[in-house]
Amino acid sequence: MHIPHVPVLLDEVLQSFSGVKEGYFVDCTLGYAGHSTAVLEKYAHLRHVGIDRDRGALAFSRQRLQPFQERSRLYKGTFASVLPQLEEAPISALLADFGVSSLQLDQKERGFSFISENLDMRMDREASLSAYNVVNGYSQERLAYIFDTYGEIRQYQKLSCAIVEARVKAPIKSALQLSEIAESVIPSSGKIHPATLMFQAIRIEVNNELGEIEGLLDAIEAKHYEGEIVSCITFHSLEDRLVKKRFQKWERACICDAQAMRCTCGKSHDLGRTLFRKPVTASKQERKKNPRSRSAKLRSFRFKDGN
Repeated sequence: MHIPHVPVLLDEVLQSFSGVKEGYFVDCTLGYAGHSTAVLEKYAHLRHVGIDRDRGALAFSRQRLQPFQERSRLYKGTFASVLPQLEEAPISALLADFGVSSLQLDQKERGFSFISENLDMRMDREASLSAYNVVNGYSQERLAYIFDTYGEIRQYQKLSCAIVEARVKAPIKSALQLSEIAESVIPSSGKIHPATLMFQAIRIEVNNELGEIEGLLDAIEAKHYEGEIVSCITFHSLEDRLVKKRFQKWERACICDAQAMRCTCGKSHDLGRTLFRKPVTASKQERKKNPRSRSAKLRSFRFKDGN
């Protein structure tokens, strides 16, 4: 079968799970099962749970994972909602790859592409909120907030004003039309398309991406297992900041108030340790073969035995 997506940092993800205990490997962002297939092949003692909100991705992965069907179960939904309900235990390894899959980006009808004739961007095509609703229905103030907070766009006020002015004449119906508005407001900078951060911001809003990450980390924190390894791949600073801060919290031994004269908590509250001092990034060879890996960062955390 044709494999439509190249998983990023594959070797590094496999390495992060070295020494993993027997139990379940949970792929919170199954996609087209690139990471899952490699983990199941390498770690024969692991059973598998795959989660994705995209019905098309699940159908493809179910076929791809047929050789492992006795070890694998798939669930549709957001990882933040599915993970707390899982009965499979213990979870020994967990992966979350927060990037949009290549197939979603390349399918023009999904509206993730700058030249798409649609304006959608839903990872779950059954969800009610789409990019069309955001672009044509949100107030100028709300659009400005999204562009500033989720896109960190310097021209957020000017961009939101340009969108509102354009939609007064007629609804904005295509990603192509939207990207042209961005090009009229945001100056070009090297190889980065002027609409890149705007599309990121709208996609985050449509899919509640940052809220989902927080929900996932909350669920892991509330229920984790001895020796469980958690690996997260992020693609922009907003995602990476959430993961980095949460891992730092889990690693903190002292929970006394910062103003306290001395520690009275016993310095025994750390949940485990991060596996890499710095985030792991793609090799030069991988960046050349797969340009979408350029911004990928992998952080991994291992919970203590005996929690």
